[in-house]
Amino acid sequence: MARGGVGGCVRHHGDFPRKVPEETETIRHQIRTLLEKGPLTAKEISSAVRRPEKEIANHLEHLRKSLHSEGRQLSQVPAECRECGFVFRKRDRLKAPSRCPVCKGEAISDPSFRVEDG
Repeated sequence: MARGGVGGCVRHHGDFPRKVPEETETIRHQIRTLLEKGPLTAKEISSAVRRPEKEIANHLEHLRKSLHSEGRQLSQVPAECRECGFVFRKRDRLKAPSRCPVCKGEAISDPSFRVEDG
């Protein structure tokens, strides 16, 4: 059996190319499946799908749009300041805030995300 080919395919002699099992699901589908099971932070998602945390916000934004078209939604449990308790309820951005607008503290809990029915 020789490895190689296009798109992570494994070519067997006399056989058609097949996808390597861990590459059969897209990253967004993997994220969606995880978030349907329960809430996770971007850091937890990043670890589970083995992608950089910076990449996750883009995938979440796309997933939000896809879910909306299906009548479902990506819900966000807001970030919270660990110093004064301020909750970032009105924040639409999916990335964690860097500083609290009340106390200017930087100890902010990460928001978590989950998939819900609309």
